[in-house]
Amino acid sequence: MTPRPALLASALAVVLAVTGCAGESSTSAEDPVSPQLKVVDAGEDRLIPEDDRVPAPSLSGTTLEGEPLEVSSYKGKVVVLNFWASWCPPCRAEAPNLIEVAEATEASGVQFIGVNVKNAKDEALAFERKQGVPYPSLHDQPGVLLTRFRKIVPQVPPTTLVLDRKGRIAGVFIGGVTTRELLVPVQALAAEQA
Repeated sequence: MTPRPALLASALAVVLAVTGCAGESSTSAEDPVSPQLKVVDAGEDRLIPEDDRVPAPSLSGTTLEGEPLEVSSYKGKVVVLNFWASWCPPCRAEAPNLIEVAEATEASGVQFIGVNVKNAKDEALAFERKQGVPYPSLHDQPGVLLTRFRKIVPQVPPTTLVLDRKGRIAGVFIGGVTTRELLVPVQALAAEQA
């Protein structure tokens, strides 16, 4: 007979596998990596009221193609940051939705940037080629960039954050997103003045 704790652990593993890669995260109030961040309460549309937005932590690194990229260089645009990995089933499922929203909003001053976490570079590049991802992705194999948001997002993908034109965190989407869930909030942020 299986001991009860082992049975519960097995059940939890199945639930996590079925519901996606993202889960709850616990953090300390004295988080040295992202001290200005706080737990946010996004509304039904997953947007944060303008008065409650905080600046996003600095994100920079090298893309999967080996090019330097600094997110702050896109200030003045709405930036959609998608933390993903090729081994994550919800990440694979949401990829066409992200591409669709990226293409629909590009002319409105929206820039999508992927952040590939805990993934081998060749596997991530193969995934992007297969999906036809039109925007760059930072390669964050150790998951360091994701930890900069540890107070507001789970530390596993998928997670999508939307930064307003001032570089503040304006939208939070935990888990895989649909086109419908993401398009309207991104369009609303694109319509805001800088």
